[in-house]
Amino acid sequence: MMWCGLAMTGGLQAQEEIAPVEQQVTPVCSSHGDSAVPSVEEIRAEAQAKEELVKSLNLCQHAHNALLIAAESMSLEALQNYLSQEHHAYDGHTVLEHAAMKVKFALPMTHKPCPECGKTVYHADPNGQLAAWTHHYTNGKLQYSRFPIPLQIYSKGEEGMGLLDKLAHRVKVDNFNLAATIIFLLAILHTFMAPMFQKWAHHMEKAHKQKLREEKFRILHPEQRMPVSFGSTLCHFLGEVEVVFGLWIIPFALVCQHYYSMDDFLRYIDHDTSFTEPLFVAVIMVIASSRPIYRLAENTLKFAASMGGGTPAAWWLSVLCIAPLLGSFITEPAAMTLAAILLAKKFYHLKPSATLCYATLALLFVNVSVGGTLTHFAAPPIVMVAGKWNWDMAHMLIHFGWKAMVGIFISNIIYFLIFRKEFARLAEVQRLNSAFDSSVPTSWEDRQDVIPAWVYAVSIIFLVWTVYFAHHPAIFIGGFLFFLGFTMATPQYQNAFSIKVPLLVAFFLAGLLILGGVQGWWMQPVLQALSELGATATMGLASILTAFNDNASVTFLSSTVPNLPEQIRYAIVAGAVTGGGLTVIANAPNPAGQAILGKYFKNGISALQLFLWAILPTFIIFCLYNFIYFGN
Repeated sequence: MMWCGLAMTGGLQAQEEIAPVEQQVTPVCSSHGDSAVPSVEEIRAEAQAKEELVKSLNLCQHAHNALLIAAESMSLEALQNYLSQEHHAYDGHTVLEHAAMKVKFALPMTHKPCPECGKTVYHADPNGQLAAWTHHYTNGKLQYSRFPIPLQIYSKGEEGMGLLDKLAHRVKVDNFNLAATIIFLLAILHTFMAPMFQKWAHHMEKAHKQKLREEKFRILHPEQRMPVSFGSTLCHFLGEVEVVFGLWIIPFALVCQHYYSMDDFLRYIDHDTSFTEPLFVAVIMVIASSRPIYRLAENTLKFAASMGGGTPAAWWLSVLCIAPLLGSFITEPAAMTLAAILLAKKFYHLKPSATLCYATLALLFVNVSVGGTLTHFAAPPIVMVAGKWNWDMAHMLIHFGWKAMVGIFISNIIYFLIFRKEFARLAEVQRLNSAFDSSVPTSWEDRQDVIPAWVYAVSIIFLVWTVYFAHHPAIFIGGFLFFLGFTMATPQYQNAFSIKVPLLVAFFLAGLLILGGVQGWWMQPVLQALSELGATATMGLASILTAFNDNASVTFLSSTVPNLPEQIRYAIVAGAVTGGGLTVIANAPNPAGQAILGKYFKNGISALQLFLWAILPTFIIFCLYNFIYFGN
């Protein structure tokens, strides 16, 4: 059974809201005894000692004042004991006060009423790991780390506050909030600077090779390695977008250590953060990129491309129109993987201009983000709210799906018309390449031998298995191991695949989850404030907010805001999926697309260029979702 009386951290109400001292702390007999009356000097000395003791705790001002008030009814010895021993929620302090003072909490006695809700509480697991916050405070599962402070803990001390006052209050309650958000913003800034690091890496590498030539360096032994520039390697590492958020986990851990403890950080990683989505993305990328699944997708889209003569433009339109919609059934990460691989082999290898490369990538990200809205079980931002708000497939198709299909088609046609001359040039490049390729053997990976139907069938079963058990990592990872065995048993029908890219993508998403998981302190009040601005403003600001955080996080936090009108719910979700193509971090499948297609961009993918080319298709989708709403 669940228990709900335990609390280890939280916030603090304003000083004037604190209950009278007599109600806060059970009076403790003075250490001076009943017969001895302390002198004025002794009273002053003890008061000074208590003040110094409280000051030494380095509490925020609100917590400092609260503890001084509580200490007035205590002797110095009692105060020392109070701070050194564990406490529970029945000693007169509110959860908010305990949290700000950061004193330890003991588990409440079983069968006692919870001080917040009055319900009888029980200890769920007497022999297991003790949680810092129970389901009563978190509106869900147990939270084992003392951070982040459950959002509902703040609400009692914020009645009547505006948005800025709420944010300022939460920073005063716990400075960790601001520090964690600064780390998150620096990580986002790092993603925008990644191309600059790549450029520096190339310059350093070029200078290093020139130096070796000037020194007439020679390899003197077969096992000798060519020396490399450490600076170039470091800059190349810093320029890999997939490692950015994982890299910033290091300073985040130090922040956690400073404000809480390393034990809290480990609890947050081990118990409070779910890495199911990164694991799923890594597994589905490998399975979707296997030769049978790829050939099946290629043959399916080949029919549509053949209507346009199989030209680069025909393949471009076929992939960008059809593949994103598959995300509603095989999940968005799988659709992104297949679309990126097909674009790489049918389009990007022809070396289109840089502008067309960015326009295509922007369209891919936007289309995949909205292409998963035909159903309620495939797109992460939809999955977060569908069950809580009772949105089924019919609801998604009527209110989101058909608009997404229209928006995808309109955006693709507009960009096709903008680059029609470029497509004509690429068609000529393709013709020349085909004439040349006919005179030389094709590569092993591009062979066109027949794959037996049973190999297709088994590969599809593994794909469906992974999608069906997407929320059960032990199951889909077990299936993945069987899949690896299957590929080893059928090597003649498989291509070699690398798990490096899927693992890097999973690493990126895991870092994003860790840093993004402590941003609710500012995202929730922002979403609450948005709901007061009307549906259109809410949708627009939700789209912008999504660009700086995973859209699944935006919709999840919106589901925790009570009594949202249906119009606002629609606006938040529509804004979240609409803005999912503005940046790499806006939608979970985007890093997979970047990892596959990044090699076709000189000096890496520019976040600014991607954002600029994504504005037009995002605006088109926004207009469709905003002005055609049948839920009114």
